[in-house]
Amino acid sequence: MLTPRRIEIFKAIVDEYIKTAEPVGSKALQQQFQLPYSSATIRNDMQELEEMGYLEKTHTSSGRVPSTAGYKFYCENLLDDAHIDSKMEVAIREAFEASNLNVEEAVRNSCEILSEMTNMTTGALGPDSSEMCLEHIKLFPLDDRNAICVFITNTGHTETKNFHFDESVSLKDIENCTDILNEKLKNTPINELVERLEEIKPDLCQVVERHELLFAAFVKAFVKFASENVYFSGKDKMLYQPEFEDINKLKQLMLMLDDTTCWKHMTGDPNAVAVTTKGAELTWVNDLAIVRQKFHVNDEETGEFMVVGPSRMNYDKIVAMVEYAAKMIEKMYSEGGDDK
Repeated sequence: MLTPRRIEIFKAIVDEYIKTAEPVGSKALQQQFQLPYSSATIRNDMQELEEMGYLEKTHTSSGRVPSTAGYKFYCENLLDDAHIDSKMEVAIREAFEASNLNVEEAVRNSCEILSEMTNMTTGALGPDSSEMCLEHIKLFPLDDRNAICVFITNTGHTETKNFHFDESVSLKDIENCTDILNEKLKNTPINELVERLEEIKPDLCQVVERHELLFAAFVKAFVKFASENVYFSGKDKMLYQPEFEDINKLKQLMLMLDDTTCWKHMTGDPNAVAVTTKGAELTWVNDLAIVRQKFHVNDEETGEFMVVGPSRMNYDKIVAMVEYAAKMIEKMYSEGGDDK
């Protein structure tokens, strides 16, 4: 039975383990938190909490650590209403308010800031391109070998790609190519653009002199647009977490970070345990904890911020951080920041 005393002891164990990464024993717990209970009482309650599935005993110590079920209970019922650190708030706000950044760049900057301040891997999951169609293409030449391409979808979402050509491409070729693509590819689903581009290749050959360079650049850009909507920052942060000193665990994690599809369907994993609290979705799978917070781009599109780390993470602080970052991107979109 979860009595108030056992809940107090359990919370103290989780808080101490998050801070130290060391299994927690009854004597250390009594001294650290000045609990008004005897060491024997605490030890008996720890045994009961273990039998209930909220704590686990490690092989290397007599102390206990939280189980996945324990973390789930902790996040559902015991999270404090933490406020975002003022330095973090200023850093994220400045990333979004910088006038020379588009939304994509601001999101990436925020991921880097989150990673530095949490010392964990952070990510952003962009809107699902499979539900979007191409509306318009704008190609801005920088010089005869470099250009910036902006794709605009029917939902108002924009993607910016940098083009670098191995040989010179004339302004006329760029204009002719863009005109043809806008005429032939309008309303084409994003995941069908490469196939459709192959079909109109003869049209490009007729009027675009350096069609092979432009064709290759657009194929590469369309492939990325359709598949690369997951961004991670701070992958190396996991190297410094004691939970990933096991090289096999670290390899498994790195494979997950490189597999963008798994992050889109994380809650469908049969081994995953998930809970929604304070607006964030928390998932535990394969010794990992993932804190996710959705943000709304418009009525049809959503994205997500993610913080990925060991189950032993400061949930109060991290939930507050991702919530604030999500609010800032929604504010940026609502004020027309995607036009910058």
